[in-house]
Amino acid sequence: MLENQPLFTPSKLTKGVARALALTTCMAIGFSANAQEQQAEESNSLLEKITVTAQKRVENLNEVPVAVSVIREDQINSAFTANIEGLQSLVPSVSFRKGNTTRNSAITVRGIGTISFSVAAEPSVSTVVDGVVLGRSGQAFVDLYDLERVEVLRGPQGTLFGKNASAGVVNIVTKRPSDVFEGSFEATLFQDNEYRLKSTVSGPLNDNVNGSLTVLKSQFDGYIKNVFNNQTTSGYDKEGVRAMLEVEAADDTDILFIFENVTSNDDCCADLELTPSGRHNSEASPNSTGPGDLDLDQRQIDHDFETRTLDETTSFSIQVDKSFEDHEFTSITAYRSWDNTEFREGDFTSTAGDSTEPVFGVPFQLHDIGPQSWKQTSQEFRLASNTENALEYQVGLFWWNQKSERNFTRDASCQNNNGQFPAAISTYLTDVLNIDSPSEDQINQFIADEGLSCNANDIVSATAYMETEFDNIAVFADGKYKVSDDFRILFGARWTKDDLSFSHNRNSNDQYSRTGVGVRAFSTDFSGETDESNVSIKLGAQYDVGENSMTYFTYSQGYKGPAFNVFYNMAEKDTLPIGAETSDAFEVGYKYASNDLVFNVALFQTDIDGFQANNPEVLDGVVITRLTNAGSVTTQGAEVDFLWQATDNLSLSGGVSTVKAEVDEFLCPVGLDTCDGRSGADLPFSPDLKYSLAGEYIWEQDGMDVIFNSSYVYTDEINSGGPGTEGPFLPSYGILNASVAFSFDDDAYRISLIGKNLTDKSYVTTFSGDGFRYQIPRDASRYFGVQLRMNF
Repeated sequence: MLENQPLFTPSKLTKGVARALALTTCMAIGFSANAQEQQAEESNSLLEKITVTAQKRVENLNEVPVAVSVIREDQINSAFTANIEGLQSLVPSVSFRKGNTTRNSAITVRGIGTISFSVAAEPSVSTVVDGVVLGRSGQAFVDLYDLERVEVLRGPQGTLFGKNASAGVVNIVTKRPSDVFEGSFEATLFQDNEYRLKSTVSGPLNDNVNGSLTVLKSQFDGYIKNVFNNQTTSGYDKEGVRAMLEVEAADDTDILFIFENVTSNDDCCADLELTPSGRHNSEASPNSTGPGDLDLDQRQIDHDFETRTLDETTSFSIQVDKSFEDHEFTSITAYRSWDNTEFREGDFTSTAGDSTEPVFGVPFQLHDIGPQSWKQTSQEFRLASNTENALEYQVGLFWWNQKSERNFTRDASCQNNNGQFPAAISTYLTDVLNIDSPSEDQINQFIADEGLSCNANDIVSATAYMETEFDNIAVFADGKYKVSDDFRILFGARWTKDDLSFSHNRNSNDQYSRTGVGVRAFSTDFSGETDESNVSIKLGAQYDVGENSMTYFTYSQGYKGPAFNVFYNMAEKDTLPIGAETSDAFEVGYKYASNDLVFNVALFQTDIDGFQANNPEVLDGVVITRLTNAGSVTTQGAEVDFLWQATDNLSLSGGVSTVKAEVDEFLCPVGLDTCDGRSGADLPFSPDLKYSLAGEYIWEQDGMDVIFNSSYVYTDEINSGGPGTEGPFLPSYGILNASVAFSFDDDAYRISLIGKNLTDKSYVTTFSGDGFRYQIPRDASRYFGVQLRMNF
């Protein structure tokens, strides 16, 4: 049994890392300052050139006038993580908000992201996989496999990537099939019965066709104990397959076919009670004195309804690349379906709903079940000039359609704290039994004759049926003009047209239409539509300082389309459209790249109007979040990242992000005279400071290499309340990970010993509401694992 003792003192470790990072940064600045005086000698590069498709064409990272972080394949492998959430430590400007289900999880970049439960809203950070835009960021939380790199474009990217890239883009690029036969098998085992299996084969099928096939299977029992049934929860069970065919149809034409299917059955992610809820006295009650005193050692729940997500994604895409004399034409046709069903424990006890007393004097039951399906179709055409002429450009046409259907049923305790029960019976007598204006005596007599009651153990329910459709069409252009060999003018523009429609019908499943906690008795029949168009531009300049460095300045606009607040308890006031979100961003950056060092700096400020965000409020005894145009916000700061091949065997990488994201002017939702939001408050899930430092050393031995890898990530405290509200704040934390790998026969075989969170630092990633519900991730505890990888 491992003792729960820290290996290092966190404060000393943090100071040491900060000093190391500062020293490395100073060295890099000094190196780049002397770059013009140094003539590059012909030599083998210690660092391979890092290429990206951040501007929808293959370019060297140091030549792209955009703040972009690249997570390479070797970095992804060294992180030993199951999904994109685990990669946030490698990009300081990125944070992930973990929800109970993947559909409620979100990505934020530079403090900006949309956290919404509405089915008629879209993210502010666009997630793109092999050129195909995902309709919801949660689709990217399912699993990671077969990746070549992940690019994170920071700041508005509306010109090339469209309307839901007003805060940034996460561009995921998978590995293409190889032209020689090869394969790999990977097995990873962790404590607490967690395993991941992945196998890939790739190679030529004939002279003109290459193919690849990847299959995966992973499972985890969980790390949270449910004292109600003595079982563990917050685990997963996933499996998937991905197939690719790359066809050389002609000397100037390539066609890429991609098929993917991934299913998951996750009993994740249960909310933990870190401060007393007052709803029960249980073995799982926290060791806390009250609000502000978080029990970070809490790993137990007492739930009689399991929070779970069933998930299946199926996708198919065809990419055609055809070269002309001076241009290249690209067509990407894609279809994706995503089926997601959430089961949610909403009362967070095992005793709620048992009492014969009325709520809220006793605990109430609240259980949710909500299947939803998305189907999206997209088509993009691009025509790109060559890069040899003074004018370099791309023009394109983009069309995207997404339809979703969702039904949501809530079973909850009957509610009668404000006369709802007799009011429901009165309506029943009038509408069903045709008794006009029944008296109080008639109502009471009917209740007695039928033996009706409205107590905590009287469970009532209602079901809402929701449909939405998004249509988006856009025309765009992006390019640069070479004024001289060293100076270029940057430009771009995009015209976008959005159409959005919805319908919402909610009906009571209770014979008498009784009101429940969070269950509205009245029926709804809402529908609406809205449309909006926008023109976004980009202007800038790029100047090569020397042989290995350049600086740039850009002004860019971002746009995120209109929305509706379509959710289970939708009311008449929610039928009003939520306006588009627009942004104006200024960025100045410097990039340096040599044969052993890559160094980037960016300073930025983004002003956003019509910020789409959730405002928390209490409805029918339950805390909900209402999507609204919350006003104007500003995010500004500085980012530094570097990759240094110090020697043939030692490499260092890291980054620092300091961001101030706050509300300039907060607007209460329509219909509310007062609300909790205020101007000047920090935006949620936006740490002011985040930094990382990683290193790898290869110790060459006869017959094998020993590879040491370690990383440290620090995240400042985070405001987890709604936009415009202060608190609760999630404590700051630093995480140290490490691994030792033994590589044999030119890496044909590799065995890795893995240590996660070596200092056993517990931390919180999400405040879920009600004053006591939080999310503590798996990586908030120390654990160990081993991985075997074979290449052939």
